Amino acid sequence: MYKLILSLSLIVVLFQFGFAKEESFNVDVKQSKLEWHGKKVTGEHNGLINIQGGMLQFKDDMLVGGEFTIDMKTIVNLDLESEEWNAKLVNHLKSDDFFSVEKFPTALFKITEVKAHKAEKSDANYWIKGDLTIKGKTHPIEFAAKVDKDEKGISGSATMTIDRSKYDVRYGSGSFFEGLGDKLIYDEFDMKVSLSATK
Repeated sequence: MYKLILSLSLIVVLFQFGFAKEESFNVDVKQSKLEWHGKKVTGEHNGLINIQGGMLQFKDDMLVGGEFTIDMKTIVNLDLESEEWNAKLVNHLKSDDFFSVEKFPTALFKITEVKAHKAEKSDANYWIKGDLTIKGKTHPIEFAAKVDKDEKGISGSATMTIDRSKYDVRYGSGSFFEGLGDKLIYDEFDMKVSLSATK
């Protein structure tokens, strides 16, 4: 009888500690946003793009995976007050010179690896690696992120620095053209992602 009780107790312990609690949270697209910021020799531009959907996966309250889709058709500019020039810029960004939105209406980021992270100059708590797909081309990126989980759900933020030349976004790029002078547009641009997710 003693051995039977001991065996049953061991099974209970293994059941409690051997199986991790896994949870999935859906991205709340109305409460999430993506801000873009690009620079050129003569200035800079910034704006927004909508997040179409996504999910985040947790295991024992730790982020372990997830993905989100970006709706490239929703690109807007926030810094140009002239309606004419604003529309010209947005249409140009959607054209084949940049993101070929008609052919590639969405972009996708998918997490491939997550590590706990302590940053000296920020409150980031994770180091995230993942695959970013733009214009049908996929390349790895990595960045620090702050992701918090509580009874209300998930909140997360991160800034991803992206090299557009890897995704065949060529216009004004010194990686593809020489002698651009003050028409040069820098290859790297930032996407600041703010995610909210619930069950």
